[in-house]
Amino acid sequence: MSARIEQEPPRWVVRTAQATALTVLPSGLWRLAAAFGIDTGFSGGWLADVRFGSWFSLYMITLTLVAEGLALLTIGLVRPWGQVFPNWLPLVGGRRVPTAAAVVPATLGASVLTVIGTLGPLGWNGPENMGHPDSPDGVAYWVMSLCYLPLVAWGPLLFVVTGHYWLRRRRASLGPAAVAAVAGA
Repeated sequence: MSARIEQEPPRWVVRTAQATALTVLPSGLWRLAAAFGIDTGFSGGWLADVRFGSWFSLYMITLTLVAEGLALLTIGLVRPWGQVFPNWLPLVGGRRVPTAAAVVPATLGASVLTVIGTLGPLGWNGPENMGHPDSPDGVAYWVMSLCYLPLVAWGPLLFVVTGHYWLRRRRASLGPAAVAAVAGA
């Protein structure tokens, strides 16, 4: 038995999901540059000595891949595979994705990301962060800061896409008559 795909999301929601997935790309590229040994402006400490193949470079590559993978899951909230499991998946292929299976982790993730995105900039120039004497300054400071700035939007954008996903799925589960009754039609 194959589940049906519900209403398509509006174009603005699709664009918001795409923008959400792109918010992690600049910081990921910055981390990859550092992981491959490109000078990122740190003058001392462990970030100044990162060499490709070291445990820290592998950590930075893994962090980048995991963050980008999680961000790309946002696309599932606006694509058919976010509503119906792909047929090639064993046991669940072709079945409807439970709404809560997408909404709960996305909402928790958006909450955590919004808190981090709010608190992160407040401490960005603190003495233990970019205010540290070994931290980048000048152009390197601005490059790193601009690469990490889009992360501030990740949580709020994910909230928007998740909320619309929930509304679309809710309307579909209620049926057209119930939606019209709730809307006062």
